[in-house]
Amino acid sequence: MRDDPRDPRLPTSPGFWRSPLRGPWFTSVLGLVLLAGITVLFVTGLLSYAAYNPNLSPVNDKTPDKGILGFYLFAWPTDPHWLYRLNQGLHVTLGITLIPVLLAKLWSVVPRLFTLPPARSLAHALERVSLLLLVGGGLFEFVTGVLNVQLDYVFPGSFYPLHFYGAWVFFAAFVAHALLKTPTALRNLRRLREEKDDLVSPRPAEPTVSRRGALWFVGGGSLLLFATTVGQNLGGPLRRTALLAPHGGGEPGSGPNGFQINKTAAYAGIDTAETAEDTWRLVVTGRTGTIRLSRARLAELPLYSSALPIACVEGWSTPDQWWRGVRLRDLAALVGYEDDPPDVFVESLQRHGAFRKAALRANQVADPRSLLALYVNGEELSPDHGHPARIIVPAAPGVLNTKWVARMTFGDL
Repeated sequence: MRDDPRDPRLPTSPGFWRSPLRGPWFTSVLGLVLLAGITVLFVTGLLSYAAYNPNLSPVNDKTPDKGILGFYLFAWPTDPHWLYRLNQGLHVTLGITLIPVLLAKLWSVVPRLFTLPPARSLAHALERVSLLLLVGGGLFEFVTGVLNVQLDYVFPGSFYPLHFYGAWVFFAAFVAHALLKTPTALRNLRRLREEKDDLVSPRPAEPTVSRRGALWFVGGGSLLLFATTVGQNLGGPLRRTALLAPHGGGEPGSGPNGFQINKTAAYAGIDTAETAEDTWRLVVTGRTGTIRLSRARLAELPLYSSALPIACVEGWSTPDQWWRGVRLRDLAALVGYEDDPPDVFVESLQRHGAFRKAALRANQVADPRSLLALYVNGEELSPDHGHPARIIVPAAPGVLNTKWVARMTFGDL
């Protein structure tokens, strides 16, 4: 009968799925690769979130009501200065590299999605629910991650809470699945002869490629994605190989300010009249009151240099640039914090969009490499790089290195 689930013309029948590649060994290899890779993705994702110091100030936290999910938060360090660049580059590059492996794994187990009856027991029903969360959560995380890297925000809501909560749902299902299936996967890899199970077709078609050949094909796809992505984090000549990255290609311009940016002054709505020498003033508030400093006055203060990169959540970064400006700890000293620089709340001239305000922890303020930068690579900051002044802090996410700074308020947040 046409509606018989055993009819080989229906996906509910094992005979419908005829690829000879499917089987426990092939699925187990892919599963163990994902076990290692997704664990690294989850850990680097948590570290990336912690780098924002989200429990310092509401403006740093785009994931409200996180509750116990914020248990791991700690003060983000400033050493080594390339820490966030390494962490986020690994997170994004590995995530994109694993896409062919994830798709191949889903293809290898697709017959199980059509297995009837849907639940043979309570335990089987719970396993099917965990698989639904695993597959749906995995696709959601990878799709939203890739869209964020491509700066294509077609999904509803903010990327930060969507990706954060989606990661917890996905990883919980992933851990449950791994605990159930890893022993079986290891046994399958040790066997010389593959056992029969529901993934092995009862009427396989003629093979066109071996299982090992299929794994090489998947690995080749991952290697291609790696090669066309990783350059955006390494910088230099390799940036031109990042064909799939929005910040790939050559540097945008030449000269001291000719390195990658995320938001231009025009995009942020910065009016040149506000940044002119005779109108712009930095307002600094602290224990002893408020002072207003022109750019010329800032330039008369002791200036220091730091070699630091800009590293963004989308996975791109710049090589170290030479920044020169006033140390944040010295600005804190001007308003009454000579020996104990506290947290600081930074506000930009930018009036709209996320992270126009940001908070930095006391350890970031105290680091002698943390600057209110006035110059980069021996030249005044360009408008797109934050003229007249911007924050630069070692190991901090790029969005916390506020550009077009207008006000700084020192004190416990």
